[in-house]
Amino acid sequence: MVHRQVHQQVPPRVEYSLTEFGRTLLPALNALGAWGEENLERLQAGRPQD
Repeated sequence: MVHRQVHQQVPPRVEYSLTEFGRTLLPALNALGAWGEENLERLQAGRPQD
């Protein structure tokens, strides 16, 4: 689902990207993100204050 590409350089660098299979999750993840944005105030109201 996630591809890890290691670049042989100094300092070390690693890149992560979604595979084709991982990209099939994007519609569900986008819907979840939209739900979170639509309900942010309600979610924050239920959070205990420090």
